[in-house]
Amino acid sequence: MTNTMKNEQRNGRQRVVVGVNLVLVGVVVMLIGGIAGAQSTEARRVGGQYTCVGGKTLGGYTNVIYVLDSANREMVALKWNDGTKQLEGVGYRDLVEDITKENDR
Repeated sequence: MTNTMKNEQRNGRQRVVVGVNLVLVGVVVMLIGGIAGAQSTEARRVGGQYTCVGGKTLGGYTNVIYVLDSANREMVALKWNDGTKQLEGVGYRDLVEDITKENDR
């Protein structure tokens, strides 16, 4: 092989390596941009502080578990479904919204 052919091969390999690196940099920039954009538009949730209490529904026919997330000020009610052997959501309350509505009256 002549020196000219070796230099051409090296230059070709260098172009491929540079091209692959540019593509990888572009992918990283797109991923970082997507993550940063999603974080800026979404409301951030803090880690929950949970309290669970057992009780009955207003009708008194079904036992439920009330789960209060005091950090995010939300509450859900769950009941056990014997047929599916799973917990099912009965209700959800945004406590901040409830307090705000109550104060508006």
